[in-house]
Amino acid sequence: MYNPKIYTVESVTSGHPDKICDQISDTVLDECLKQDPESRVAIETFGSHGLLVVGGEITTKAKVDFEKVAREVYQDIGYKEELKIIINVVQQSPDIAQGVDTGGAGDQGIMYGYATNETPEFLQKGVVLVHQLTSGLEKLRTSGSIIWLKPDGKSQVTMDGSAIKTLLVSTQHDEKVAIEDIKKELVQKLISPLVENVSKIQVLVNPTGRFVNGGFYADTGLTGRKIMVDTYGGLIPHGGGCFSGKDPTKVDRSAAYMARFVAKNIVANSFAKTCLVSVAYAIGKATPLMVEILNESGEDITNKVKGKFDFRPLAIIERLNLRRPIYRQTASYGHFGKADLPWEEIINL
Repeated sequence: MYNPKIYTVESVTSGHPDKICDQISDTVLDECLKQDPESRVAIETFGSHGLLVVGGEITTKAKVDFEKVAREVYQDIGYKEELKIIINVVQQSPDIAQGVDTGGAGDQGIMYGYATNETPEFLQKGVVLVHQLTSGLEKLRTSGSIIWLKPDGKSQVTMDGSAIKTLLVSTQHDEKVAIEDIKKELVQKLISPLVENVSKIQVLVNPTGRFVNGGFYADTGLTGRKIMVDTYGGLIPHGGGCFSGKDPTKVDRSAAYMARFVAKNIVANSFAKTCLVSVAYAIGKATPLMVEILNESGEDITNKVKGKFDFRPLAIIERLNLRRPIYRQTASYGHFGKADLPWEEIINL
């Protein structure tokens, strides 16, 4: 199993353009599921320089004001700029629906789940820390602890074994604050509470020296463009499918959650120190084409838990209770390692 000694991972704040799009797509999903738990949803959001486009396919009894949802999410994140919004949402293709209606997978593909005993979150130390940095930026901003902070931002962590080698934080800020003051306050209020011996770590804050323009004013965003941030930082394989804006019949999402659930419980029950779960589907077919479970030595341990987990799409939806409006909270700071999510539950095997 791929287990690098030196690695780098990144995270972005909820105000990053791609994450704004993820949150809008998942809030649309939540609004549909609130009214109709059987909703089929595939929503993509695109934002660029004052323009926002919400498009996709939906089959639902829910009545959703897509433009209102998009504006409210944008403003809730902390942006005040006006947006021109275009909505283009249509009915799901009947060619896809006929396979899903019988309990089959909503798409083909390969999904992966991972867990390690390295941290209480069952994730790599660097992945946990990098999300703590970006979520910490948001908490400092929304609490008023740092008044010059703005919504857009990124963090990056380089690990050398269990030691932190480099921390990088880039944050949007008020035009009047000096870079020296930005670094001083972030080291004091954000970085020092999270790590010991900051003086022994290379700390980079806003390396360009200026980050005043952010969000859709400065950049373009798109649903599903931060798949490594959403999962395991690129430290394990990724099938390529994003999560946000997709209802749980789409195995890109639900099977990845199930794979994480299985991997975490295998580690939590001491079947392995680290675990990689791989599962593959054919569109319209319920039974996976492949399920493989590997431990830290690359040994196949699938038979050790045979019969304990059901990877058919409807079984996953039932086991994890996925037809609930729980998805906006997943759209920032990773889909894994958050205690209240159903795929993070630990059970006895």
